[in-house]
Amino acid sequence: MLRLDGITKVFGGLTALEDISFSINEGLITGIIGPNGAGKTTLFNIVTGLYAQTTGEVYLGEKNISFLNTERLARLGVVRTFQNVELFGQMTVLENVMVGLHTQSSSGIFSCAFKLPGHLKEEKIIREKSMEWLKFTGMVDIADMKAGNLPFGKGRLLEISRALAARPRMILMDEPAAGLNSRETDELAMLIRKIRKEGITITLVEHDMDLVMDICDSIVVLNLGKKLAEGTPRQIQENPAVISAYLGEG
Repeated sequence: MLRLDGITKVFGGLTALEDISFSINEGLITGIIGPNGAGKTTLFNIVTGLYAQTTGEVYLGEKNISFLNTERLARLGVVRTFQNVELFGQMTVLENVMVGLHTQSSSGIFSCAFKLPGHLKEEKIIREKSMEWLKFTGMVDIADMKAGNLPFGKGRLLEISRALAARPRMILMDEPAAGLNSRETDELAMLIRKIRKEGITITLVEHDMDLVMDICDSIVVLNLGKKLAEGTPRQIQENPAVISAYLGEG
């Protein structure tokens, strides 16, 4: 579904990523792991249009999506969440999810400003769809709460809800378990599997190895900006180069 071909990123004189190539298969959960500074988030930022690679190409199916901005990628079905939860704190939980449906809105400024019938009908549909996603993630009972008042774990779920509202083909999650306790992490694992059942391909950067080994179908390991290994969770657990990178051996 997604293919990276020779991705290299240079910041000034620092090579953050060097010749990274791998594919992500449709309908699977893929983990991208590696020690701090391995280049994981930089890679995500390139795929999702926040950074431009120095060389290399990114393909969604047969379409070259290199250098497309985040809005165009969202319209193609590629969305992401962030390591640091990014919410509109003064808006309600429901309103935050409604923002995720902006790519499906066709009302212009004039229609919105004067609340014409077409806009009101569209807003009603967006509200209903947003409530469906809050139900999906178990947050419908707090739809009217201000997002800024949410505990961290709920904020993480809200960010995922907003991403799902765009009806993506693929969602990229940057450290979704960061800051969660063990119970919240278990609930996150169940939610990720539930999302996969909706036909959405999932790729995540994550430091929680228990979570990664539990839910991922395949894993790509980065180290010092290079691809170190790729395989199933068991293959990765038994790979001497991966063990050395994480434990600092040999």
